[in-house]
Amino acid sequence: MVVVALTAAFAAVIIGYDAGFVGGTVALESFQDEFNMPSMTAKERSNISANVVSVFQAGAFWGAIFFYPIGELLGRKIGLCLSGFFLTFGAAISLYSKSSTGLGAIYAGRVLTGIGIGGCSGLAPIYISESSPALIRGKLVGMWEMSWQVGGVVGYWINYGVLQNIPDSRKQWLIPFAIQLVPSGMFWAGSFLIPESPRYLVHRGQMEQARKNLSFLRNLPVDHPYSIHEMENIVKDINDKKAKLGSDGFFAPFKKVLSSKKILYRLLLTTSLFPMQNGSGINAITYYSPTVFKSFGIDATKAGLQSTGVFGLLKAFASLVWLFLVVDRFGRKTALVWGSVPCSLCMWYIGAYVKIANPSQRVANGNTTQDAGGKAAQAMLYIWTLFYGASWNGTPWVFNSEVFSQEVRTLTQAINASANWFWAFVMGRWSGQALDAIGYKFYFIFATCMIVFPVVILLLYPETKEVPLEAIDYLFEVPAWRARKHAMEQYRIEYENGAKVNEMFAIDSDSSEKERGRSREESNE
Repeated sequence: MVVVALTAAFAAVIIGYDAGFVGGTVALESFQDEFNMPSMTAKERSNISANVVSVFQAGAFWGAIFFYPIGELLGRKIGLCLSGFFLTFGAAISLYSKSSTGLGAIYAGRVLTGIGIGGCSGLAPIYISESSPALIRGKLVGMWEMSWQVGGVVGYWINYGVLQNIPDSRKQWLIPFAIQLVPSGMFWAGSFLIPESPRYLVHRGQMEQARKNLSFLRNLPVDHPYSIHEMENIVKDINDKKAKLGSDGFFAPFKKVLSSKKILYRLLLTTSLFPMQNGSGINAITYYSPTVFKSFGIDATKAGLQSTGVFGLLKAFASLVWLFLVVDRFGRKTALVWGSVPCSLCMWYIGAYVKIANPSQRVANGNTTQDAGGKAAQAMLYIWTLFYGASWNGTPWVFNSEVFSQEVRTLTQAINASANWFWAFVMGRWSGQALDAIGYKFYFIFATCMIVFPVVILLLYPETKEVPLEAIDYLFEVPAWRARKHAMEQYRIEYENGAKVNEMFAIDSDSSEKERGRSREESNE
């Protein structure tokens, strides 16, 4: 199951790589010279940078919507295979751009890559969630976020590497674009090898194949007690949900969502996580990190890319901490609430420093020495990165993949994925202009958001840690602060021994032999 989850999550490497490389590549002198950007006004250069960054998110927004019917009618696996095609094809098209042809191929390639990413972001988390055991579901879905961060680290340091080792030329900026073909091609090939989600197969009535796939994913025989128990629970859950849905047509999930205030409320909670996530400042900092570090008094392109690379490494390290120590041990809600406090404090300091010292103006006047306050601001951003990466970075994806039942999960995940990419587009398109226009106030906005949002999480969002998917609906029957306990109690009542998964593995041949021995003794008597 771990290898399958890694394969499905590998698409996120492309998302992370894109976020890591594109801002730095556009800032390279070789890229700007190729497309005659030095002769443009500052506003024109800013618009080109914003367009190159944001068309990717625009494509992802539509891809998340476009791939909903594919995932629902043809399956998660086929949807992921088609997504891999768009990723690879789009990356290849981008390489055609040059001074004589302009930026058209880059725009087109990034839109197509974005469409593929939109499809993956809508399908991969729910595929992993549907296929995972409850006790490690958070870690396995979290591999999506971990892959994202691995791609980001590679992207950040590729920019630094080409700047250090390759002279100014078309080759210098083309290499970062070309490297996209490696992870996209690997994901596309791997998507043909993974099995279809057992829950999806049960939903489509393919029971025998569902049993085989579940057996493969759990590495247990089809007739093993745990396999039988889990299959029975899946079938019961999906049949119950179908009965509540009333029909099994393509538009049935739409009718269910639109007619249910409870589901609409749940959808409001999940889609709201993405503007809150962007309110932390993550996409503004990720896509415009050279500009952010310049505001701390770091002027040279080399120094800016090096600082950005350290930022990527810390974010990846924090995601490892989140994956192995936070998400399943402390829970989704706990991570979101407590991770916000240090993030807010860091942003308050950064905004205050930029306001008081105005380091970018000092650099513009020829003073390129970073003062102690600037170094402290840089350190604060790194501290912010650690706490953000261990809390808000991946938790929304895990939470959103868990809280909807099977009959509407594909639709709601498509809506959630499109919401993520809509807000990423907004931040990617206008953050650069906002940083230039309002400066320190931008950091104060992020700091304020990180004070308000944890209160919202605390009051409205239930904890989903270790709650089986069959019991998710129970979370929303009571106030959020006591939802998890209520859901687990109801699950134990409805599904016999359902919460005691480990007990199923305690059934071994020794205990069976003892039972058979007692039966023979009773018969002889």
